[in-house]
Amino acid sequence: METSSFNNNIPSCTWQRSIGQDWDNPYTVRYSSNLDDGPWHGMPLGGFGAGCIGRSSAGDFNLWHLDGGEHIFKTISSCQFSIFEKSKDGETKTYALSTKKPEDRTLYKWDWYPENKGTYHALYPRSWYKYEGIFDAEITCEQFSPIVPNNYRETSYPIGIFEWSVVNPTNHSITLSIMLTWQNMIGWFTNSIKIPKIKVRDDGSPEYEYLPKCGSSEGNFNDWKQDSYQSGFILDRLRSNNSINEGEGQICFTTANNSDLEFFYLGKWNPCGDGSEVWNHFSMNGKLPNTLDATAANSDEQIAAAMAVRFTLKPGEVKKIPFTIAWDLPITEFSLGNKYYRRYTDFFGYDGKNAWMIAETGLKSLDIWREQIIQSQLPILKDKDLPNWFKMSLFNELYLLTDGGTIWTTSSQDYPVGKFGVLECIDYRWYESLDVRLYGSFGLLMLWPCLEKAVIKAFAKSIFQSDDTLRLIGYNKSLAVRKVKGAVAHDLGAPNEHPWEKTNYTSYQDCNLWKDLGSDFVLQVYRDFLLTNSQDIKFLWECWPAVVETLDYLKKFDLDNDGIPENSGAPDQTFDDWELHGVSSYCGALWITALEAAIKIGKILLENIRNNPHLESQNSLVSIHKCLTKYEDWLRKSRLVYHHTLWNGEYYQLDSKSGSDTVMTDQLCGQFYARLLKLPDVVDASYITLALSKIYEACFLNFHDGKYGAANGVKPDGTPENPKSTHPQEVWIGINFGLSAFLIQMGMKNQALKLAKVIVEQIYSNGLQFRTPEAITPAGTFRASHYLRAMAIWSVYYQLQETTSLNKVSSLTD
Repeated sequence: METSSFNNNIPSCTWQRSIGQDWDNPYTVRYSSNLDDGPWHGMPLGGFGAGCIGRSSAGDFNLWHLDGGEHIFKTISSCQFSIFEKSKDGETKTYALSTKKPEDRTLYKWDWYPENKGTYHALYPRSWYKYEGIFDAEITCEQFSPIVPNNYRETSYPIGIFEWSVVNPTNHSITLSIMLTWQNMIGWFTNSIKIPKIKVRDDGSPEYEYLPKCGSSEGNFNDWKQDSYQSGFILDRLRSNNSINEGEGQICFTTANNSDLEFFYLGKWNPCGDGSEVWNHFSMNGKLPNTLDATAANSDEQIAAAMAVRFTLKPGEVKKIPFTIAWDLPITEFSLGNKYYRRYTDFFGYDGKNAWMIAETGLKSLDIWREQIIQSQLPILKDKDLPNWFKMSLFNELYLLTDGGTIWTTSSQDYPVGKFGVLECIDYRWYESLDVRLYGSFGLLMLWPCLEKAVIKAFAKSIFQSDDTLRLIGYNKSLAVRKVKGAVAHDLGAPNEHPWEKTNYTSYQDCNLWKDLGSDFVLQVYRDFLLTNSQDIKFLWECWPAVVETLDYLKKFDLDNDGIPENSGAPDQTFDDWELHGVSSYCGALWITALEAAIKIGKILLENIRNNPHLESQNSLVSIHKCLTKYEDWLRKSRLVYHHTLWNGEYYQLDSKSGSDTVMTDQLCGQFYARLLKLPDVVDASYITLALSKIYEACFLNFHDGKYGAANGVKPDGTPENPKSTHPQEVWIGINFGLSAFLIQMGMKNQALKLAKVIVEQIYSNGLQFRTPEAITPAGTFRASHYLRAMAIWSVYYQLQETTSLNKVSSLTD
């Protein structure tokens, strides 16, 4: 593995940027109602579903996803590391290690770190700040959380590790002090509006009110604690009784005890003042006054705590100083009274008084955790056939599993590793949109397959649910029922209601009419079985009734009984601003492959009939045989229609009735899945290659000279059919990664990597890192940041692995 020359062995494939370097012309949001926090995003810290904290390349802590499913982006300057250095001849330097000086004049006594003096590196779940050109000592801070593939324990922990590596390269001694200050924010992260109103935004999507209790600190107090292993502060809040509500609990920051270190503390100070009560002491000699005050805050008071460790380095000496920040906020509450405990409470208890224990676990385990992360990444980092830009993006796009409003509940009999969910994005705030995760779930599937299956099991259950509530559809202002029995839910619900129990939160379209969701569900069921060693027969039995139910439901839209459900002329699929008419290439190919997958599932179940404890064997046999006969009949008819109706000699037409000559990038998504799942091709291989070549030429190379990626759908010359259209002219990040995977699958690796590299450069060179959007445009705008579908880059890696494996087999047999 290539590394930098610095002794922390920072991998060479990190995303890198000078600390505090500004952005010349970052992408900006396309719709005014959509979220645009600006480009200052860095790698998040925290376990899946535990809430997370983000720290940017400027060094400020600015992202606070500590309320399940909710987003707060705000620099809290009092939450910060600072360095004091005293070197030769008594010269001192003291800086708070962020280049973001508070704009409201708070903490104006502090000295803030200068821009472009060092480098920020990120390779999720690890990141580094390497400080250069300021201090005599060589100083690096590595930060990470224990995000480890196939780990369903530590990956849930609410903790950030910060290990400081300090080297004295001079011929004289250096005295250093590292200070961590943190504001007491207990009680802030919950919605003060208990029954939020829902409105429809200008883009037609629903949005609910969210007003967190930020700044509401009455009753908060700071408690200094030391034991045989660690020293630090517990930030807590007075409680009226032993019960605990959302937002309540503890935050803790600690460091390991060490006889070589001097410890200093300040138990209570005002983070809204000029900061002198901290800085006057620390900047003088790296100390704090060692005063404690555990009195609770008044209604108009904000409080923070500070801790510093001081030490002296001899010439050539090296030290490592670890800090932890842990939080124990055990409850996520959705609609009023619907509370869930977070997954980590299975291991640390439910009372919200265990932050100290979590912090200590981090200090004791950090070397083990880091080594587990390194070993899990090593095969990819050592692969000389993978370019560094790809390795970087592959790991960093996993950030959303921490950052994406993630929920992960405690275990239960039906869900042994708990229920799990990631938002489609912050703008479209509902969980696990099934159409989006057709591409976007590859990372979860390949690295945490038990969580992936938990999501699919939740969708299987939801298919039998119904909800006759009438809602206004944003696209055309019609009324439609929320959920029809048999229809696959678009999503598993939203944070303001009751996820898993109330599904189909989105109301931009009537998703009961969508023609891809049923197929998407069946394909993900079989994919999750097949790509996890084909051993989990119980999973197939659990999902089979839902497969049968939803295929019957979807077939009702085959109005002419030719075998393929028709699109209705409304945007009734994942491109939900794009009308399709009649048989469509996109939905038709998915339908054919879903039937093939259902037949495979049925045959596997027939071979394992004794493994189903819920059904009488004879009834199961008869039922499955009837389904297979039915699906084979539908499949035969569908195959006769699809190619004959849609092939135009160069590619598959958008649909059978619109007369459009648009080349759709994702027209053969179903075919991609057919080969992914080793099912029969939807069409002959020669047509696949021709269509892919045309897609690559028209949608990528001819669209603005290939500078931005492949547009969703344009004419063969790369121009839009309708200049006023939206989705066809957008470049969707996840769809582009999906196309790249398809190209690799069909032997077009060079074209695939060229396309993927353009997409990665657009994200990571234009201020979209760690908030990857659904869509970008050549106008320098984006839509829907923190988007789920971008994890489709893991489908690219899967296909690269498959190609390498097939080549090895081929060389052995030749």
